[in-house]
Amino acid sequence: MADTASPSIKNGINTISSYVSSLTNSPGVYRMIGANGEVLYVGKAKSLKKRVSSYTHFDTLPHRLKKMVSLTSYMEFVNTHTEAEALILEANLIKKFKPAYNILLRDDKSFPYIVIKEDHDFPQILKHRGAKNIKGTYFGPFPSAGDVNKTISILQKVFLLRNCSDNIFDNRNRPCLQYHIKRCMAPCVNMISKDEYAEQVRCAQEFMEGKSRYVQERLARSMQRASENQEYEKAASYRDRIRALTSIQAKHDINNDLGNSDIIAIASSEGRYCIQVFFYRSARNLGNCVYFPRHSKDNTKEEVLSAFIGQFYNSNDIPRRIVINYNLEDKKLFEQAFCDKSGHNVEIYVPKRGKYKQALNFAQKNAMEALKRYLINRVTRNDLRTKVADIFELDNIPKRIEVYDNSHFSGTDMIGAMIVEGEDGYIKNAYRKFNIKQSDKGDDYAMMREVLYRRFKRALVEEGQNIGSDNWPDLILIDGGAGQLNACRQVLEDLGIIDDITLVAIAKGEDRNAGQEKFFMMNRKAFQLPIDDPVLHYLQRLRDEAHRFAIGTHRIKRKNRITHNPLDEISGIGNKRKKALLTHFGSAKAIASSGVDELIKVDGISSAMAQKIYDFFNC
Repeated sequence: MADTASPSIKNGINTISSYVSSLTNSPGVYRMIGANGEVLYVGKAKSLKKRVSSYTHFDTLPHRLKKMVSLTSYMEFVNTHTEAEALILEANLIKKFKPAYNILLRDDKSFPYIVIKEDHDFPQILKHRGAKNIKGTYFGPFPSAGDVNKTISILQKVFLLRNCSDNIFDNRNRPCLQYHIKRCMAPCVNMISKDEYAEQVRCAQEFMEGKSRYVQERLARSMQRASENQEYEKAASYRDRIRALTSIQAKHDINNDLGNSDIIAIASSEGRYCIQVFFYRSARNLGNCVYFPRHSKDNTKEEVLSAFIGQFYNSNDIPRRIVINYNLEDKKLFEQAFCDKSGHNVEIYVPKRGKYKQALNFAQKNAMEALKRYLINRVTRNDLRTKVADIFELDNIPKRIEVYDNSHFSGTDMIGAMIVEGEDGYIKNAYRKFNIKQSDKGDDYAMMREVLYRRFKRALVEEGQNIGSDNWPDLILIDGGAGQLNACRQVLEDLGIIDDITLVAIAKGEDRNAGQEKFFMMNRKAFQLPIDDPVLHYLQRLRDEAHRFAIGTHRIKRKNRITHNPLDEISGIGNKRKKALLTHFGSAKAIASSGVDELIKVDGISSAMAQKIYDFFNC
């Protein structure tokens, strides 16, 4: 270490050196932590002692790591039994803390699946995201909810499976619209036998497992028999189902012999990386997703790809084969860790020729095209943000913009919403909704005060965020006028952060015409932008996104309130008993005003259950 090293560098090296003597050569995970408790970096090591001591050789470190060392105030360690365990733990901690000096997978949401439930005599087909806690057969993952919806729609056309909930199914007394448009066989009213429906379910499962040709041939034989028996309407129905089956095959049967594989390709340009992931399951192409990980300028393709794979499969299903376009130094370690986690063998390799190489080339081409589009959009967005900084007199180009809006209906179901835009576009996992708790009904100013207070009070106290961190906005946009601006200003003053954030309110123009918006700022007269100004259009898009999110959240809350029945909160009251109670009394209000003796008269309600219902409404 040079004698001219700054005090912060010396302190960082001394801090790291103080841990080396007490560390062992066992595998584990280490965390480098800053003065304010923020996690700077999470790393894994085959030997903690050797890996941590490497940070003390300051002159050999790249500039990024030198800065990280200088910021390190203390470290934390977790020993693991194996290096594979360390790999999994590292991915979990990176996801939890999102350290500034790690390569980060920005979008780590789970993927949706199609599930055929198996807990009912007539299985339901539905979309599912999250933990696989539903008893049934799962198919996927699919890149987006839209892909799932389209596939379910076609499966309904072909196999006529129900998509209604068990509650709706149990309470039907005549076929619904799905039956009349030939999307369901109406098992709810016994229009098909249990065995016949089970056969359709089996055909759907076979199709999703890749046996589409067999299913199609069986439908063709059924169509031919119906035609020979002069059942022309029935034959036409089979014809339409075959056509629907052909349409989904045309979409998914590209490279249809790749088995259960993920094809992952990374591309680079102008110091940025893009990763494309194509999903192949049961010999079927389910689609693709694109990612732009956060990384530093000195990270190599191999480092970015390795970090991506570790984080991506931390929360997603692991296929038997992962095909990549660059060799990884930790390939064997990943294979071992993924095998331990998934319970089956996992192969990671770079193909040189054949069908996997062809699929990989296709993915790499898509990655490069996506990266080109991303860089063009980034330049445009950066230009707009530069102009935003000039218009609103910001010291620097804003890296994080937060937009707030409220939604309610005559003072009911009040919702506050926050959307976030970063340098790379909308940060949807940072969106927040606020159920308004204290504000008076219809008081828009009080609602906005409550939302901002809760957002920044939590940031300051509960989460310990620091002003100027990645989670701290450079610019706040409020949907409203001078009144909303003053309400929000008061909150920021009370919290002592009024000088750290620029606050702007956007008021709709006369007759709510787009292009006539007025902008309100503290210590500045209201002003407008030219109707053809690109910055105005950019700010309108941000406001409209906040409005969309607020309205959507409000509608969900209102729908839940309208459909809520207090009987659902009583344990032991299922669909059958609820139906019997509502049929007897007519409404939940009438049930609430009834005595135990009257409740016992309902079929299926015992004296104990009647007492329970009475106590729920009266105690």
